[in-house]
Amino acid sequence: MNRTTMSLIGAVAALAAVTGVAAVAAPGDDAGTADSKAATLPVQRSSLMCPAPTSSEVGETTYTAFTPKGAKAGKGSADLRAATDGRSDDAGKTEKGGKAEKDSKDGKDSKDGKSSQESGTKPVAPLKAPGTPVTETTDRSDAPALIGTADGGLAPGWSVQQTTEVSAGTGRGVLGTACTAPDTDFWFPGASTSADRQDYVHLTNPDDTAAVVDLKLYGKDGALKGTTGEDIQVPPHSSVPVLLSTLSDSRDANVTLHVTAREGRVGAAVQAGDDKLGGDWLPAAADPASATSGLVLPGIPADASSVRLVAMAPGSADADLKVQLATPTGAIVPAGLETLHLKSGSTTAVDLKDLTKGEAGSLILTPAEGSKAPVAAALRVVRGKGSGQEMAFIPATKPVGTRATAADNRAKGSTLSLVAPQKGKDARVKVTASAGSGGGSTATKTYTVKGGSTLAVQPPRPSGLKGAYALTVEPAAGSGPVYAARTLALPHGGVQGFTVQTLPDDRGLVQVPTAGWNMTVLND
Repeated sequence: MNRTTMSLIGAVAALAAVTGVAAVAAPGDDAGTADSKAATLPVQRSSLMCPAPTSSEVGETTYTAFTPKGAKAGKGSADLRAATDGRSDDAGKTEKGGKAEKDSKDGKDSKDGKSSQESGTKPVAPLKAPGTPVTETTDRSDAPALIGTADGGLAPGWSVQQTTEVSAGTGRGVLGTACTAPDTDFWFPGASTSADRQDYVHLTNPDDTAAVVDLKLYGKDGALKGTTGEDIQVPPHSSVPVLLSTLSDSRDANVTLHVTAREGRVGAAVQAGDDKLGGDWLPAAADPASATSGLVLPGIPADASSVRLVAMAPGSADADLKVQLATPTGAIVPAGLETLHLKSGSTTAVDLKDLTKGEAGSLILTPAEGSKAPVAAALRVVRGKGSGQEMAFIPATKPVGTRATAADNRAKGSTLSLVAPQKGKDARVKVTASAGSGGGSTATKTYTVKGGSTLAVQPPRPSGLKGAYALTVEPAAGSGPVYAARTLALPHGGVQGFTVQTLPDDRGLVQVPTAGWNMTVLND
């Protein structure tokens, strides 16, 4: 009976990691206070998906995988493997000594009939132990999407960062994204169907059965006419890219994409490429927030030359928002934008120009009095001028919670932004730099963020650093809520290449019900 109970607990924790059923332990989260009859346990299995990085012949992609050290690390495994191309009968390709190796058709191994996820494809960035990141690089223009799992002691907080540098062409610059867990519903404010943009949504199916996905686009006047994004089939263990401009005849510079998996589940990310502003990944925004919670968009660089807010109220009611900029010295109201009205079902874009005026900041959107409609939002941020411009995206994100992780940081170019959005509720945060992928020892520093302000810092760096390193962000007990973002700047050819990743909770711990369970047995 004792062992059966332990198996049940492990099963619940694993289910939470894969499906999100259990609540993540997150101080300051809007979900409410945790049930007093709940145990916080490390997840036992995590799933992540990385989209196909680039089709450019002059691009190079680095994958950085990391699991933070924990009190009960234990053994486990963590790696990614190639997905198949869902647009054709050809299976994906995997790395072998830096060269391409083609799998058999339909993702099946000709000898044993197993899918490419189960047969002998070479793993990408496999981890052997927590605490030290592992990197792998490819310059292939046909590098596939990746699907991965981590279990045991490598599952809690397992994070993978995909960073691509493209030296020329549409979408040139630094394209970065944190590989994401599968889900069934995604909102992408800030996408585009305009003639000077090429935006693809990448849909990746990690499961053994096909997924069926609907895509819908919303512009300034509501749903775009002629949308043909229904019943998109994503075969098992495969990835399908869809060019957004093919879904509608309307050409709109600012649209919101809604991705819904009617059958199965997928990973989804939008790759945006602009003729003049380069390219980057647009991650999904946090689930549309209700009136009581508001939205935080952290990490606007101090030298941003242009900031555009794109927002949508997807419900049946209009939304009214108060707009504030959390600066290093406190929250201010941007000139001429005390409130923002969002018409239900339509996308609203507001150019905030050089909003930060030379100081790093974060945007805070809170409901105006009487407004209860949910909202999805994201920022498009531009640095540089003229031919040296480069864009990145900052979606509304969830708070750090128990711990957040940024896997890929370099010796130079990393900036960590921390924002405590509530006035009077300061946040105290411990930031730890891991050992480097090629050597070095950890470093830790604690920061205090005044309520209502943004703190942008050069994070601690491992002593004797060789290779890339990871950062973990952990609020102290009793701290006010804190949100975070990491900017990675990799200038090249006179262009201010950069990418911004928000840092929500890394899902290392989940809360599971314990009512009626013998807690003494849990320690057996």
